[in-house]
Formats: sequence, structure tokens, C-alpha cells
Amino acid sequence: MTSPPEPAADADCRRLLDHWLATGTMPGSAEVTPLASAPPAQLEQTLWAFAREHGAAALPLLSSFADHTTRSLRRPARRVIYRLTQRGVTIAPAASAARPLVAQGDTRPVRAWLSGIDGTGSRASWILFEGPFGALRLCSLILNDEIGILDAAGGDITRKRLERELAELAASQKLPWVEIDPGRAAGLVAEALARHRHAGTAPPAAFERWRPRFDDVPAAEPPALAPAEPTLVERSAELLNLPELNGWFLEPERVQPEAVEMLQARESRLVVSDQIKAEHREAVITRVVERELTPEVRGRWARRLAEMALVFDSAGRGEHATLAGAAAAELGDDTRDAHRHPFARQLAARALEVAGEVALGRLSAADATRRPSVPGTGHPRSDPGSRPPLQ
Repeated sequence: MTSPPEPAADADCRRLLDHWLATGTMPGSAEVTPLASAPPAQLEQTLWAFAREHGAAALPLLSSFADHTTRSLRRPARRVIYRLTQRGVTIAPAASAARPLVAQGDTRPVRAWLSGIDGTGSRASWILFEGPFGALRLCSLILNDEIGILDAAGGDITRKRLERELAELAASQKLPWVEIDPGRAAGLVAEALARHRHAGTAPPAAFERWRPRFDDVPAAEPPALAPAEPTLVERSAELLNLPELNGWFLEPERVQPEAVEMLQARESRLVVSDQIKAEHREAVITRVVERELTPEVRGRWARRLAEMALVFDSAGRGEHATLAGAAAAELGDDTRDAHRHPFARQLAARALEVAGEVALGRLSAADATRRPSVPGTGHPRSDPGSRPPLQ
């Protein structure tokens, strides 16, 4: 292989890594020159992205770098290997290659915690398992209601460290963080796995060591809801004023034409009354709700509200729980017109506002999108606050 005269870009380094992994090549000194020429921090970042995507499969190549004769490769590779081992990703001995993380009798979830749901439909989940002799393992996941499992981490943990992590999380988490029944938390993971099966996708490689714990767990049922009270439904848009739901709105990219239309109407030199302007705005919102809230999307938002009702209730926020439950019950009733639902209209109105900010160049489309992220693919990230708390 001929080395380029200048340091390779991140993408070039990544292509080499993927090629070596696919072909089983352990490169020599001349072949690693593009990687060795990269700044150490940039190289570590590239290696870490490669390791996160491929998990244990990346370890033989990373290990060859950690012991490579090229000095500039060794430290970044060793740091990435250490980060993988912190996540429990190691090369199993040949005699026990098929042995899962779960040992016999080591399958009992004893405690669990969930975050609220962010604007992309993602939430954090911790599930604590207790094995023989009281050994504890903490499974830390990011679950998404469209994709399934976005990220996985965790491993052995002491009770003292667990309490310290929980205290730090309570002080820093941007979303509500509550303890729930561990059976329901496991059921939510099983539901996420069902999404992967339905879509023909696979969870992250880091989840595979946890999979045996959830193979026989039934998927969680949607929360039970009381019939919607009209007075509470009328107040449901108030929920979007809560800081925890600040990122809740429809996908701005899909309403860009309507956002531009509203901006043009606002800047028009035609003299029209405030009433006509308001009627135009309401008509645009109605159009967006009727088009965007398909039965599938409507059901997803209803489920998010129902799940948040449980979170609010567990957090001792009864009023917010009642409002979310009523909004969910009404939105989940497909005999009702979605465009008359105050919460649904506010989801659309906020999306139009955000799309308008993008059109004006005040906000980037990448920051505005509500599409969930898939680590290692370059897709947009989830909202901050829903990343795995334990790395």
C-alpha cells in the first residue's frame, strides 16, 4: 500500500480500518502511516467510533495497534481498548467463546430506573441484576420508540458506587429520572427488541452480552389510561411549556414549506387584519396536523404521553401526570379528530416555529431534527440528557 504524503482525513482512516477488519489484515508499519500521521486526539476519536460500531470484533485489530511498532498508534489504541473493557466488551477465551455474560442463576432484575422521554422518542434505562452471592451488574441502555435499542453500557457495580451514580444523575439529568418496577423496565427492553425484529435490524453489538437476560421477557403493555376528561384535554397543551418537554414537536423538516408560507404571510406588504392572519395560521396548523399525524405517528405520541404520565406520577407530580394521561387517552382515540386536540396542534405549531428559525438561518437543521440517532451511522444525535448515564 502506498502511503499518502499528507495525513489522511478521518474518513480515510475509517475506510482503512473497515477494510482491515473485513479482510482480517493486520497492517504493518508502512500501511498504518495514514493513521499514525493523524493527531492523537483525532485518531483516538476515529478508533473509538470504529470500536463502538464493531464491538468485540474490533478488538483484534485494536490490540495489534496497542502492541504495534509504530509508537503513535499504541497509546490511542490502548485508551480505546480500556474504554471498551469498561463497557464489558472483551475477547472471550476460545474455550468459553459461546458463554454469555449471564451465568446460571444470575438473571434476576432487582431494581430499575427510567428517564422521561426526549424529543426524539429516546429514554435512558438502568436495570440492576443481582447474581449469586449478591454480585450486582447494572445494564444501562438508551431505548427509542422508533428504532429500538440505541446504545448499551454497564457492567459490574458495587452498591456504594451505584448510590453515588444515582445521586450524581439526579443532580444532572435534564429529564425526570424515577425508579420503577424492574419487570416493566425489562418489558420495555423486550418491546425494543421486537422493534428490531420487525424492522430487520440489530441492536448495538454492546447489547449482545445482555441479550440472554431479555430473551424470554414479554414485551411491556401500554400503560392503562382512564377516559379522557374534556376539561383536562383542553389544558393538555400546557404540558409543552414544561422544561422536560421543551424538545417535543413534530419533525421540522417535514413542515418547512408551511413554515416558509407563514413567514411570507408575515412579511407580506398586503394590509390584512389580525383576524385574517390568525385564521391563516390556524388553517396551516390544521393542515400540518391532518397530514403529519398519521395513525402510526398519532399512536406513537399517545404512547409517549402515557409513558410520561407514569414518570410524572412516580416523581410525585400528580397534576402533570393527570394532564398527560388525559392527553394520551384523547389522542389515542382514533374516532376523535386529531386537528382539534390542543396538544397535537401545539406540537405542530412548535414545529412550524422551529422550521421557521431554520429557514431564517438562526438554527441548524441538524440541531432541529427530531429523528433519533443510531450510534456509528452519523445520524443526528438524541437530545442531551438521554445518553447512557453509566459509561
